[in-house]
Amino acid sequence: MATTTSLDIRADFPILRGELAYLDSAATSQKPESVIQAIDSYYRESNANVHRSVYELAERATAAYEGARERVAQFVGWNSAATIFTKNVTEAINLVAYSWGRQNLKPGDEILVTEMEHHSNLVPWQLAAQQAGASLRYLHVQDDGTLSLDELERELERGTIRLVAVAHISNVLGTLNPVAEISTRAHAAGALILVDGAQAVPQIPVDVAAIGCDFYGWTGHKALGPTGIGVLHARGELLEAMPPFLGGGSMISTVSEQESTWNAIPWKFEGGTPPIAEAAGLHAAIDYLARIGMDTVRAHEAELTAYALERLPEVPGLAIFGPTDLDKRGGAISFALEGLHPHDVAELLGREGVCIRAGHHCAQPLMRHLGVPATARASFHVYNSRQDIDRLIESLHTARKVFQL
Repeated sequence: MATTTSLDIRADFPILRGELAYLDSAATSQKPESVIQAIDSYYRESNANVHRSVYELAERATAAYEGARERVAQFVGWNSAATIFTKNVTEAINLVAYSWGRQNLKPGDEILVTEMEHHSNLVPWQLAAQQAGASLRYLHVQDDGTLSLDELERELERGTIRLVAVAHISNVLGTLNPVAEISTRAHAAGALILVDGAQAVPQIPVDVAAIGCDFYGWTGHKALGPTGIGVLHARGELLEAMPPFLGGGSMISTVSEQESTWNAIPWKFEGGTPPIAEAAGLHAAIDYLARIGMDTVRAHEAELTAYALERLPEVPGLAIFGPTDLDKRGGAISFALEGLHPHDVAELLGREGVCIRAGHHCAQPLMRHLGVPATARASFHVYNSRQDIDRLIESLHTARKVFQL
């Protein structure tokens, strides 16, 4: 798999063995056979609760669960003790907003977000700010779909920003944000930074330590893994100081009649039975991506994105949102077709076996900024090819004919 043209792995994905052109990986990825088998094998051969028994089956389950944590942490250049399994990236961000926010935000503080954030990186901060008497400020999206570092600097100079929350890659615009530079500037101003990596970890090499952020969250189901498992990487000293997010079993050290003490990190933040089977699946997904190589994954998606950006303008009345510079974007392209609502576009394409997403993509503030109620979005992953994009273009032409445009 040394070159992008040799990345022919569609047969590894059972659901894609037909004629489906699946172009909705920014919503969720399809799963290779190895991931499905890993989950199946766990239930057939290792099903037991973790951390709670000394019999061989339970020890095997625990070893697999903690082994998945080690593998996931290694994959993004972080340490396993400060790597927490959550339900998804939404829960990971809520964990920080609730646990860190309740303890640290106070009246007059400000949280800096951006207009391109997914609701999962906006609503938790709205809730935290409302509870603390703090408020949100927004970095604006420029005409080319990028953020302004000059505006970032002006906001940080206010001296009231306690935390910056920013997407690594926008799920709508595809914008690849300079999160390492944002981290450096945030820290210089005394602020913390949380990065939403849901769209980044599946498609580019990620080194959390090199980024230098305080919190980095992502989700398994976009990275070829199963639903029901997400990840939060964080600075250990911050996690040590933060109170638990969920109370219950596993996250405690001692429980008395009136109070409790907490388990060590990361288990302090993993109350209840964790996503054991999902961790096995995520481990297999990360192994699969690693065998391809994330540099190859990035090159493959960049090639497909370039091809799509070249071909989409062939469709009359089609407008593309987001950067055109491949170095500044990932593998998701939002567009609008004049005279057609995005939902109609998606429905008509679906009849042709071409799967795209339509709607506000959980980014209503961004839609208002763009001046549209919704967009259509095509997004790519390792199993896609130029042929999928050719079918997208053909189906868009067909949609225009159906509406006599």
